[in-house]
Amino acid sequence: MGKVISNTQVSDQVYLMSVEGHAGGRTGQFYMLRAWGDYPILSRPISIFNISGDSIDFLYQVVGEGTELFARLRPGDPISLEGPFGNGFPDVYGRVALVGGGIGIAPLYYCAQQLPNADIYLGFSKEAYLLEPFNQVAGKLMTNVGGFIIDDIDFNQYDAILACGPHGMMKAIQRKQQQSQCTAEVYISLENRMACGIGACLVCSVSCHDGRKKACTDGPVFAAEEVLLHD
Repeated sequence: MGKVISNTQVSDQVYLMSVEGHAGGRTGQFYMLRAWGDYPILSRPISIFNISGDSIDFLYQVVGEGTELFARLRPGDPISLEGPFGNGFPDVYGRVALVGGGIGIAPLYYCAQQLPNADIYLGFSKEAYLLEPFNQVAGKLMTNVGGFIIDDIDFNQYDAILACGPHGMMKAIQRKQQQSQCTAEVYISLENRMACGIGACLVCSVSCHDGRKKACTDGPVFAAEEVLLHD
């Protein structure tokens, strides 16, 4: 059981919460968070935004009962953390691009600190947020509000591309990877719904070319060409 250090609203329905924690984690991994008793039944999977000293930061969007309860938390309130879970982003080398859409920017800040020369591309539907901290760790920061950030990226300029965002954005990355015939390694972090976080319930099943896999244990990060993203 940890305690909330801070819980700040950074945009409409988007919060950045800092929690006491010592378990660490790799870029792209997540924790199962819980700040209630028996209901809601399930904990909520939230990506690691940052790790600093004895604290872990989580960026989340209010989309239902669980995240609504998170938004009410105040400094000193108790919160349960289990994790870290999942396979995160692999080690990559050379020129790297980090690509995020909406709340999918969450795992990329921690990535950027491990890859200080990476170019960062962030897309938002209505309002950009947290640009200052991203700008401080970016080799180059580009943003797009209301458009398609994928259009601003030349895949052939990079050796590796790490991305997280909504389903449609991940499909667009797959499509651009194929059309550009780039040689870059492209990895996508999927935002599938999860229940248990340990691979027991199969809620987060992912279609892949070699069968079905689980976002929580096999992912959430997959090679882009490995995944079948259906409409």
